[in-house]
Amino acid sequence: MTPEYTIALVAHDNCKNDLIEWVAFNKEKLKQHKLVCTGTTGKLVEAEINKNCEKGSRDYIRITKLKSGPLGGDQQLGAMIAENKIDFTFFFWDPMAQQPHDVDVKALLRITVLYNVPTACNRTTADFLISSSLFENGEYEKKIYDYTDYTKRKIKLG
Repeated sequence: MTPEYTIALVAHDNCKNDLIEWVAFNKEKLKQHKLVCTGTTGKLVEAEINKNCEKGSRDYIRITKLKSGPLGGDQQLGAMIAENKIDFTFFFWDPMAQQPHDVDVKALLRITVLYNVPTACNRTTADFLISSSLFENGEYEKKIYDYTDYTKRKIKLG
Protein backbone atom coordinates (compact mmCIF):
# COMPACT_ATOMS: atom_id res chain seq x y z
CA MET A 1 0.00 0.00 0.00
CA THR A 2 1.32 3.42 -0.97
CA PRO A 3 1.86 5.77 1.96
CA GLU A 4 0.13 9.14 1.95
CA TYR A 5 2.52 11.91 0.99
CA THR A 6 2.13 15.65 0.98
CA ILE A 7 3.03 16.72 -2.54
CA ALA A 8 3.70 20.28 -3.71
CA LEU A 9 2.70 21.13 -7.28
CA VAL A 10 3.94 24.42 -8.72
CA ALA A 11 4.24 25.74 -12.27
CA HIS A 12 5.22 28.99 -13.90
CA ASP A 13 2.66 30.39 -16.35
CA ASN A 14 4.35 28.98 -19.48
CA CYS A 15 4.55 25.54 -17.84
CA LYS A 16 1.03 25.29 -16.39
CA ASN A 17 -0.37 23.38 -19.38
CA ASP A 18 2.45 20.85 -19.13
CA LEU A 19 1.84 20.35 -15.41
CA ILE A 20 -1.92 19.96 -15.90
CA GLU A 21 -1.34 17.34 -18.63
CA TRP A 22 1.04 15.56 -16.24
CA VAL A 23 -1.54 15.74 -13.42
CA ALA A 24 -4.21 14.30 -15.75
CA PHE A 25 -1.89 11.42 -16.70
CA ASN A 26 -0.99 10.71 -13.05
CA LYS A 27 -4.40 11.48 -11.57
CA GLU A 28 -4.95 8.09 -9.94
CA LYS A 29 -1.59 8.18 -8.18
CA LEU A 30 -1.96 11.80 -7.09
CA LYS A 31 -5.49 11.33 -5.70
CA GLN A 32 -4.04 9.14 -2.95
CA HIS A 33 -2.03 12.02 -1.50
CA LYS A 34 -2.41 15.49 -0.01
CA LEU A 35 -1.75 18.12 -2.65
CA VAL A 36 -0.45 21.63 -1.98
CA CYS A 37 -0.23 24.19 -4.77
CA THR A 38 0.59 27.83 -5.23
CA GLY A 39 -2.00 30.28 -6.56
CA THR A 40 -3.44 29.74 -10.00
CA THR A 41 -1.74 26.36 -10.31
CA GLY A 42 -3.90 25.15 -7.42
CA LYS A 43 -7.12 26.17 -9.15
CA LEU A 44 -6.07 24.42 -12.35
CA VAL A 45 -4.92 21.25 -10.55
CA GLU A 46 -8.13 21.12 -8.51
CA ALA A 47 -10.24 21.43 -11.66
CA GLU A 48 -8.27 18.71 -13.44
CA ILE A 49 -8.05 16.22 -10.60
CA ASN A 50 -11.76 16.60 -9.87
CA LYS A 51 -12.95 16.45 -13.46
CA ASN A 52 -16.30 14.59 -13.45
CA CYS A 53 -16.63 14.89 -9.64
CA GLU A 54 -19.23 17.01 -7.92
CA LYS A 55 -17.86 19.49 -5.43
CA GLY A 56 -18.62 18.20 -1.96
CA SER A 57 -18.87 14.58 -3.08
CA ARG A 58 -16.84 11.88 -1.36
CA ASP A 59 -14.52 11.58 -4.36
CA TYR A 60 -13.82 15.31 -4.57
CA ILE A 61 -10.16 16.03 -3.74
CA ARG A 62 -9.47 19.28 -1.93
CA ILE A 63 -6.25 21.02 -2.81
CA THR A 64 -4.48 23.21 -0.29
CA LYS A 65 -3.98 26.44 -2.19
CA LEU A 66 -1.31 28.89 -1.10
CA LYS A 67 -0.84 32.41 -2.42
CA SER A 68 0.40 32.98 -5.94
CA GLY A 69 4.19 32.55 -6.16
CA PRO A 70 5.00 36.24 -6.73
CA LEU A 71 2.63 37.18 -3.88
CA GLY A 72 4.39 34.97 -1.32
CA GLY A 73 3.28 31.45 -2.25
CA ASP A 74 6.84 30.30 -2.93
CA GLN A 75 7.84 31.50 0.52
CA GLN A 76 4.81 29.82 2.13
CA LEU A 77 5.82 26.57 0.45
CA GLY A 78 9.43 27.03 1.53
CA ALA A 79 8.26 27.41 5.14
CA MET A 80 6.28 24.16 4.85
CA ILE A 81 9.39 22.40 3.54
CA ALA A 82 11.49 23.79 6.40
CA GLU A 83 8.89 22.40 8.82
CA ASN A 84 9.10 18.96 7.13
CA LYS A 85 5.49 19.20 5.93
CA ILE A 86 6.26 18.48 2.25
CA ASP A 87 7.42 15.07 1.00
CA PHE A 88 7.80 15.77 -2.75
CA THR A 89 7.95 18.90 -4.89
CA PHE A 90 7.00 18.98 -8.56
CA PHE A 91 7.95 22.47 -9.73
CA PHE A 92 7.71 22.96 -13.46
CA TRP A 93 9.65 26.19 -13.81
CA ASP A 94 10.30 28.18 -16.94
CA PRO A 95 14.01 28.54 -17.72
CA MET A 96 13.27 30.87 -20.65
CA ALA A 97 11.28 33.61 -18.93
CA GLN A 98 12.46 36.10 -16.36
CA GLN A 99 10.31 35.88 -13.25
CA PRO A 100 9.43 38.91 -11.10
CA HIS A 101 10.02 36.71 -8.06
CA ASP A 102 13.20 35.01 -9.29
CA VAL A 103 14.89 35.30 -5.89
CA ASP A 104 11.93 33.48 -4.30
CA VAL A 105 12.14 30.73 -6.91
CA LYS A 106 15.85 30.27 -6.21
CA ALA A 107 15.20 30.28 -2.46
CA LEU A 108 12.49 27.63 -2.85
CA LEU A 109 14.76 25.38 -4.91
CA ARG A 110 17.57 25.93 -2.40
CA ILE A 111 15.35 24.95 0.52
CA THR A 112 14.25 21.73 -1.23
CA VAL A 113 17.92 20.75 -1.50
CA LEU A 114 18.70 21.82 2.07
CA TYR A 115 15.88 19.66 3.47
CA ASN A 116 16.51 16.79 1.05
CA VAL A 117 13.06 16.92 -0.55
CA PRO A 118 12.83 15.03 -3.85
CA THR A 119 12.18 17.72 -6.45
CA ALA A 120 11.30 17.47 -10.12
CA CYS A 121 11.73 20.62 -12.19
CA ASN A 122 10.60 19.18 -15.51
CA ARG A 123 8.22 16.58 -16.84
CA THR A 124 10.77 13.84 -17.48
CA THR A 125 12.14 14.01 -13.95
CA ALA A 126 8.57 14.12 -12.60
CA ASP A 127 7.75 10.96 -14.57
CA PHE A 128 10.77 9.12 -13.15
CA LEU A 129 10.05 10.28 -9.61
CA ILE A 130 6.35 9.35 -9.51
CA SER A 131 6.93 6.01 -11.24
CA SER A 132 9.75 4.98 -8.90
CA SER A 133 9.16 1.89 -6.76
CA LEU A 134 10.50 3.99 -3.87
CA PHE A 135 7.56 6.38 -4.35
CA GLU A 136 5.08 3.53 -4.59
CA ASN A 137 6.09 1.37 -1.65
CA GLY A 138 7.21 4.01 0.84
CA GLU A 139 10.16 1.94 2.03
CA TYR A 140 12.66 4.71 1.37
CA GLU A 141 13.75 6.55 4.48
CA LYS A 142 14.82 10.09 3.63
CA LYS A 143 17.99 11.23 5.32
CA ILE A 144 17.39 14.16 7.66
CA TYR A 145 20.46 16.32 8.00
CA ASP A 146 21.46 17.70 11.37
CA TYR A 147 22.27 21.41 11.26
CA THR A 148 22.91 21.74 15.01
CA ASP A 149 26.55 22.73 14.49
CA TYR A 150 25.43 25.56 12.25
CA THR A 151 22.68 26.80 14.58
CA LYS A 152 24.98 26.69 17.62
CA ARG A 153 28.02 28.26 15.95
CA LYS A 154 29.76 31.11 17.72
CA ILE A 155 29.56 34.46 15.98
CA LYS A 156 32.37 36.95 16.57
CA LEU A 157 31.09 40.50 16.67
CA GLY A 158 33.13 43.64 16.21
